[in-house]
Amino acid sequence: MRAIFLDTADHVAQWVAHYVVRCINAFHPTVDKPFVLGLPAGKTPIQMYANIIKMYKSDKVSFKDVVIFTMDEYLGLSREDLRSYYSFIHMNFVNYIDIPKQNVYVLNGTTNDIEYECQEYENKIKSYGGINLFIGGVGKDGHVAFNEPGSSLKSRTRVEKLSQDTRLSNARFFNNNLNLVPKFALTIGLATLLESKEIVIIATGLSKAAAVRAAIEDGINHMWTISCLQLHPKAILVCDELSTMELKVKTVKYFRELE
Repeated sequence: MRAIFLDTADHVAQWVAHYVVRCINAFHPTVDKPFVLGLPAGKTPIQMYANIIKMYKSDKVSFKDVVIFTMDEYLGLSREDLRSYYSFIHMNFVNYIDIPKQNVYVLNGTTNDIEYECQEYENKIKSYGGINLFIGGVGKDGHVAFNEPGSSLKSRTRVEKLSQDTRLSNARFFNNNLNLVPKFALTIGLATLLESKEIVIIATGLSKAAAVRAAIEDGINHMWTISCLQLHPKAILVCDELSTMELKVKTVKYFRELE
């Protein structure tokens, strides 16, 4: 695993935005061979999206031949619901770039057939030859996407029951009313994530420090699903200073010297 330690959350957002743009441009995508990008929702990536949009407006990147798959979606929320991840990705990113609308894939939270919806999502990813680059965040309990603690490392896209901690963390998007936060979500699985050619996980803030420690210093553990990054040959964890507070000093020095 490669670990990038930066000073602030703003620096993290800038670094990841530039990395995404560099990967797309180096790939030289075409209509017949698009660059396939996996993206997250939530508070953590918002500044990253803002930086990418600035680069797009400066003609540093085009998304005409890019395909997007998002990580997850709340079960029961329609795409018109402003709290849905479908709305999130459009309001914070898709609406500001030149990507064809048919190239944006989001799990359907109001599906009548969950098993079919999840399998079709897997099939669609495979039809493009897999994800070239998956960007994600991490929860304070180490969950990636909505793969809660205890998720199998071989898990695929599925419905997942959300933990109390996850729902409490997301209550700010629901007027701080826990009763309004959905109890279930559709999510890509850890095996789905690990099949991506590259993975970049963003960790910012003191609340993510335990997760960062679990990802880097502890062993692979399904109770800290972020630790699955240790199994991937091209995984990058990008952290601000606050999120490294539980790491050993020699660990921080080691990765800083490498970079």
